[in-house]
Amino acid sequence: MKTYFVYIVKCNDDSYYTGFTNNLERRMQEHSSGKKKDCYTFNKRPLQLVWFETFNDVQNAIAIEKQIKGWSRRKKEALIKQDWDRLIQYSKNYTQYGKESSTSSD
Repeated sequence: MKTYFVYIVKCNDDSYYTGFTNNLERRMQEHSSGKKKDCYTFNKRPLQLVWFETFNDVQNAIAIEKQIKGWSRRKKEALIKQDWDRLIQYSKNYTQYGKESSTSSD
């Protein structure tokens, strides 16, 4: 059975890059060496692998990669930190959770 990886790397400019591969070690080496000059990470090295998950179903891995690419920075950081409460909070529609109030109720 093949294994696939969805991963997030943190770039030297503090941005995140989300990718998909069937060989994480090789892909990280490609990113680090700057194999592709037109790749997002080429001018953002060095890179740090901050999260990855393994999958056995290629279609599921691709779907998760696309989903994460559409997430906000704070949602990606909640995933990286495994802060499930924040991840759930940030997954809700803004109108469902509203602004966090800076005033307290008496």
